[in-house]
Amino acid sequence: MSAPAPRTISPPRPLPTVRADGFRHTSIVQGERGVSADPQVLFSTILGSCIAACLFDPEAKLGGINHFLLGEPQPGQTVDSAAQHRYGVHAMELLINDMLRYGARRSRLRAHLYGGANLNPGMRAIGTDNAAFAVRFLQQDGIPLLVQDLGGRSARRVEFVAAQGRSRVKVVRDAVVAAPVHRISTPTAIDSGELDLF
Repeated sequence: MSAPAPRTISPPRPLPTVRADGFRHTSIVQGERGVSADPQVLFSTILGSCIAACLFDPEAKLGGINHFLLGEPQPGQTVDSAAQHRYGVHAMELLINDMLRYGARRSRLRAHLYGGANLNPGMRAIGTDNAAFAVRFLQQDGIPLLVQDLGGRSARRVEFVAAQGRSRVKVVRDAVVAAPVHRISTPTAIDSGELDLF
């Protein structure tokens, strides 16, 4: 069985041109997701309390990323269809379904999780709640979590080469990190604040 043809989906848009670094940079904003089997496509997103889940099927060489605002609606809260994709409970299923549609298998999916910062001390710990939701979702779905960079008080910029399952995060160090970040793998931490898995 041949590998899937290179593609980018969700949201549909023209492929950007290849930059000097050899990648087609595609930004993912809150409520969006992207899936690609093109090794030149690099997804990027900026996170505060939000979460980005990066999923990868190593056999299909296909990956995807989402960016969601909150894990789940509050009990009794009504969410219209236009806003559902901002919640992790929907965003995760939409991303997985896109990947399955293009050749991935749920049993082969692997995950990286980023975000969940609590940027404003003294306010509700939305980032902590978001991170807990994302970890719990993966556990319930049986998707192994290979890398996580969650929590703290700093924003993050995440880059993900979806077709290769490679990710990189840079922490924005304009705020004090409240707690150490827990990482499941043993990537190299760089002095610039980057966790580089490329």
